[in-house]
Amino acid sequence: MSDVTLSVQGLRKVIGKRTIIKDLSFELKRGEVFGFLGPNGAGKTTTIRMLVGLIKPTSGTIHICGLDISKHFTRAMRHLGCIVENPELYPFLSGMENLRHFAVMINGISQERIDEVVRLVGMQDRMNDKVSTYSLGMRQRLGIAQALLGKPDVLILDEPTNGLDPSGIREMRAFIRFLAEEEGLTVLVSSHLLHEIQLMCDRVAIISKGEIIRVDSVNSLLASEERLVWRLMPHALGKEVLSELTTIISETGENVTTAYVDHAVGEWNRKLVEAGVSVLEMNRRLPALEDLFLELTGGETID
Repeated sequence: MSDVTLSVQGLRKVIGKRTIIKDLSFELKRGEVFGFLGPNGAGKTTTIRMLVGLIKPTSGTIHICGLDISKHFTRAMRHLGCIVENPELYPFLSGMENLRHFAVMINGISQERIDEVVRLVGMQDRMNDKVSTYSLGMRQRLGIAQALLGKPDVLILDEPTNGLDPSGIREMRAFIRFLAEEEGLTVLVSSHLLHEIQLMCDRVAIISKGEIIRVDSVNSLLASEERLVWRLMPHALGKEVLSELTTIISETGENVTTAYVDHAVGEWNRKLVEAGVSVLEMNRRLPALEDLFLELTGGETID
């Protein structure tokens, strides 16, 4: 079985004369958590709606577990579970009644499978209570249980931590990691909480103005933008020497920030000392994903 569970190639969406999505291409692999990030109006929600079959692309292909959704839609969707925006539940029914209601819509879902997903999301003690009594985090878990009923290979979650308190966010993050690592699901997560994406995801796609800017592992994205912060004495002379050796990225108070170049740092330090500059402090720093996101998108705010 291929490790690639979701493949998007050359995806475009044109509405009227506007091109909303421009030739998106990316692949998701089994057992990974994939973050999907985009500023307001970037086309993130439009892309997700195309992935789950709510709207049709103008061109391009979407394959789920090798099945082209334009040719084998029903078969492809059997491999996909999703929550787009908020989980739609019946508040006047119990959690168990909700799951049984949705299970009727999917062929071959037994009570054993319902009980299995209930255990998976840790809701055993509240399934006989009405959904109207559930917290937001519990509703999210029940929504995920619903999405898991058909044993999907790919799970798409749109803002799964939206509205949760810090404790609920941590629980959801751990649960999503569990689904990927222990259950082998591919999980695509869209979120505006960049810190959570940094902690939760293996890889990230950053989309802006309908185009994907970068797709890479979180570690690789951050490592490519690693910085070196210098504190020098005298400051002005130290800055002048460094500016002849490399690009000064920023200056804050006593600190001068440059890119980190492993093979050159020793040479830069030697040049500073030879010029009579004391290197009081030198720190390697990885940027936060939020900083990188703002840099790549030109300072646009995220959804």
